[in-house]
Amino acid sequence: MKKQFFILALVISASIEMIAQSNKNVTIPLIGDDAPSFTGISTYGKIDFPKDFGRNWKIIFAHPKDFTPVCSSELLELAQQQADYKSLGVQIIVISTDIISQHNDWVKSLNEIKYKDRQPVRIEFPLVADSTHVISNKYGMIHSSASIALNIRAVFIIDPSNKIRSINFYPMQVGRNMDEIKRVVVALQTIDAQKNVSTPANWKPGDSMLVPVLTQSERENIGKPNSDINQVAWFMNFRLNK
Repeated sequence: MKKQFFILALVISASIEMIAQSNKNVTIPLIGDDAPSFTGISTYGKIDFPKDFGRNWKIIFAHPKDFTPVCSSELLELAQQQADYKSLGVQIIVISTDIISQHNDWVKSLNEIKYKDRQPVRIEFPLVADSTHVISNKYGMIHSSASIALNIRAVFIIDPSNKIRSINFYPMQVGRNMDEIKRVVVALQTIDAQKNVSTPANWKPGDSMLVPVLTQSERENIGKPNSDINQVAWFMNFRLNK
C-alpha cells in the first residue's frame, strides 16, 4: 500500500512539474502577430475564432473563474457598454476557465443584477469555456509565478485583419476600466482611418492628434492663418480639429 501511495505521489509530482514547465514555455502573442485561432463551447453555442467574427474588430476579455466579485463587476460594466462596442464594429468574446454550465449560471445571475442603481442588462456576448486552459495557453495568459486562480486576466484587442493591436494584463484585485478599453479601440480606429497620426497622453475622441511626420507644405505653413498645425516643439506637432 505504501509503495502504491509513493508511486502515485511521484506521478502527481511529475504531472505538476510538467504543467509548470509547460507554463514557463508559453509565449504571449505580440502586437502585430496574428491572433491565435481556437474553438470552444460558449453560452451562445460553439465558437470558431476568428472565423465566426468576420471582418470585425474583436476584443478578448479573459477571466480565471466565474462568480468572482471583480470579474462580475467587469462583465456588468461591459454589458452596459455593449451597444457602444456594437456601434464601433467590435465583437466581444469572454474567456473563463470554468465549465459551460457554470458560465450559463453566472450569466443568468448577472442578467438579474441591478448594479449601481441601473436596470439589469442582458449579456449579449459569448462566454467561452476554457476549463482545459487550451485558449489561455495559446494566448500566453498563464503566468508561471502566480496561481492560475490569480491570473488569466488579459485583454486582447484584435483588428479586422486578425492582427493583435493591444495587450493588457491585470491583477486579480484590480478591476479593468471599460472606458479606457473602449478609448483604445477608438484611438486605433482613428489612427487607421487618418494615417500618419498618433494620439497624445489622455487623448479622448475629438481631441487634436499628434502628427509624427509633417509634409513640406505643413512645415512651411506653421504659424500662418491657414495652418491646421499647432507646433508646441519641433518634435511635437498637433493637427487641430476645426
